[in-house]
Formats: sequence, structure tokens, C-alpha cells
Amino acid sequence: MALPKYKTSRANTHSRRANWKAKAAQTVTCPNCGAPTLPHMACPSCGSFRGRVYREAIRSIHTK
Repeated sequence: MALPKYKTSRANTHSRRANWKAKAAQTVTCPNCGAPTLPHMACPSCGSFRGRVYREAIRSIHTK
């Protein structure tokens, strides 16, 4: 494998890393309650997803 012959300068390193940005997560509104939710996930406030309510399943996991 090839190895770098010279040290990469700080300016080249910083300019390369300047394009490495994090994006905000895209959200959609829940059709049941209107709260913002992540796409393809159950709503954290009402627990519904694609017309079904998964609130009881979420509660049973976290309770003793």
C-alpha cells in the first residue's frame, strides 16, 4: 500500500474537515397527534405508527 511521502499541512487538514458537517434529523408530523417524529418510527408522544398504537408495548418494556 502507498504511504504519504510528506506530512499533510494543517491548512489542508482543516479545509478537508470543513466539509464534514452533521445534519439535523428530518422530522415529520404525526398524523394522530401532530407532534414531530422521526420518519419510519413510532411517535414518542402518542405511540402510534401507520395507524396502529404501540404505546402498550413500549410501556411493558420499561416497567418492572
